[in-house]
Amino acid sequence: MVAGVKERVSQQEWQTRVDLAACYRIVAHYGWDDLVFTHISARVPGPEHHFLINPYGLLFEEITASNLVKVDLQGNIVMDTEFNINPAGFTIHSAVHEARADALCVLHLHTTAGVAVSTLKDSLQAYSQQSLFALSSMAYHDYEGVALNPEEKSRLVADLGENNFMILRNHGLLTCGESIADTFLGMFLLQRSCEIQLQAQATGQPMIKIPDPILSGIQAQAKQVTRAAGGALAWPGILRKLDRINPGYDQ
Repeated sequence: MVAGVKERVSQQEWQTRVDLAACYRIVAHYGWDDLVFTHISARVPGPEHHFLINPYGLLFEEITASNLVKVDLQGNIVMDTEFNINPAGFTIHSAVHEARADALCVLHLHTTAGVAVSTLKDSLQAYSQQSLFALSSMAYHDYEGVALNPEEKSRLVADLGENNFMILRNHGLLTCGESIADTFLGMFLLQRSCEIQLQAQATGQPMIKIPDPILSGIQAQAKQVTRAAGGALAWPGILRKLDRINPGYDQ
């Protein structure tokens, strides 16, 4: 851990660090991590286009507010740290942060259920209530190999458009949002949708799709269900859970 990080950053940046570290820890709790691979990034408040990302080599359960790495859009580390970052993770996350001013957090995972659904020709279908929230703002990006080619960035952001959910075919899942809490809630719904679909398909029984008119009206219903609070409705409970089962993220 780099000593004195809290004293060297703004109060707003420190809060972002705490929330982002908590996001890493809760992802690990659900078993959605992939050893030290995949990433969650968050924009640092302020005029600079800096964002925070995990130090390469640490498990998600080891992430703290202090050991997150601050980088610019070119991948340069802009604050002293003993850690490096994963260049493949930087490619995907920097692309979204640069193109979408509203994407203050970007979450990309390689979950078993998410990768499995990403390999299906028809991908995610409207089989569950959870899937409706993801499908109301869904994008797809074809696999181009390990994300090391800077030229892929323009194609990825073009595919994402203004959507907040993306299935990267043969690769995994991605969500983005205006807050860390919103982005996590989006991933929770997307991941749960994939799990439900795979379990239902495994029965071999005929499946019932939700009618299109219901899907088209889900965005307004989502605001009503969460009282327009989005992920902030569940986030305090998530922090309380982490304080019980895996404290230290806020150090």
